[in-house]
Parts: sequence; C-alpha cells; structure tokens
Amino acid sequence: MKDIEELINSSKKYKNAIVQKRFESKKNTVSYVILNKKPRILKWFAPGFKKNMETEFTILKKGSSKLSMPTPLVKDEDDNVIAMTYIIGKNLCDVLNDENTTSDDKKKTIRMLGEWFADFHKHFKTEDKFQIRGDSILRNFILTDRVWGVDFEESRFGKPMEDVAGMCASILSTDPMFTDGKFGLCKTFIESYQKSVPWRLDNINEEVAYALLEKIQWRPDHEETLRKNAQRIRKKSLV
Repeated sequence: MKDIEELINSSKKYKNAIVQKRFESKKNTVSYVILNKKPRILKWFAPGFKKNMETEFTILKKGSSKLSMPTPLVKDEDDNVIAMTYIIGKNLCDVLNDENTTSDDKKKTIRMLGEWFADFHKHFKTEDKFQIRGDSILRNFILTDRVWGVDFEESRFGKPMEDVAGMCASILSTDPMFTDGKFGLCKTFIESYQKSVPWRLDNINEEVAYALLEKIQWRPDHEETLRKNAQRIRKKSLV
C-alpha cells in the first residue's frame, strides 16, 4: 500500500498537506492531514478501486446531511482521492474493548450504534431495495457525543441482517473474544436496532454464525475459536 507522502509529493493539489495521522486500511491509503490550514481526511484509492471511490462519495453525499458521517468535500478523479471532514473522537473498537469503560457506558454506546444502523437503512431504503453499509466492523465507527460511521466503499444493495450480523460478529471476535459481556452487547445492539425499524430480523443466529465463519479467511489463526463459537450460536442462540 502506498504512503500518503507519495500523493503529497506527486500532486500540486496536496503539496501543502501536513500529515497528522495515518489510519489502518485494507485496500487504500487513509490519512488525517492539515490541508490549507484545515483538518481533512484524505482517502487515496488504489487504481483498481475507482468504483469503490464512486460508491463512497455517493453514500457520503446523500447521507451526510441527515446521518452521522463525514461530509465529502472534494472528489478528485484525477488522483483517485476523496477529501472529507475529520471527526474528532475515539474509535468504537477501542471504547468497547477498554476495561476502563463501564458496563453502562458500553450499553449506552451500543444502543446508539443500533440506532445508527437503523437510521442508515431507513434513510437509504428504496421502495423495493435496501442499501446496506457493508464492512460492518467496530473500527468503522467513531464515538463523540454520538456514534459516527466512516468508510462506505463497500456499501451495496443487500439485506439489513447482513449489516447487523456483521457487527455482531465484530463485537464478539474483537479482543477479549466471546465473553459473556460481548454476548450481552450483541443482544442490546439487536434490541436497539429492532426497536427502531418496522421490519423484522430473521435467522439472526444463522446469519451471525455465517459472519463469524467468513472471518476465518482473514484470521486463520483463530479458525478453531471462530468455528466453535459459530456452532455454539447455532445451537444455543445468540439472543
């Protein structure tokens, strides 16, 4: 993956950018910079992911006025870059897995997360289709006084349950993995979401189990644990 300095050194548009922080990303280069004296996120897409750039920009443009997500400022098609506002907060994965975060605060945060997903699905729903956010993992959310979603390049049409199951799998499989507290947070998350939407979630246990098994390709060292708990959820139920 390229370093953001390559973009800064090769494009006059970003020559004044001062890098503040680099973020983890599986495919693209994402950095917090000061550009022309203003805080910005620059997301530099690899050449083969231009379609992903179009998807993300479209979602941000349509959703940012109503939902908690960054505001897109520039779509630079020449350099495959989206510039957007920077959200100052804590990564949700760190918050929920911090032993110093109280149980009540974790539940409050997870309820807000359920409401965020409900708002997203309702906002983007068409007459006969659902737009889902995709890549539903804790690290794609930021906590301030509310929950913010980031990284929408994998958004697509699908079933709301796919997002809900993906998030439950993320909650359960981040360290500490598969604790009683984590199962409780999943229950709270699902309840919060379900209360906020008029449709029902079907086959929750099967979908969450499947989402856990999908993680094996990225986390082969945890294959046994993921398979064991996927089977546990199928047999004993998540909620």
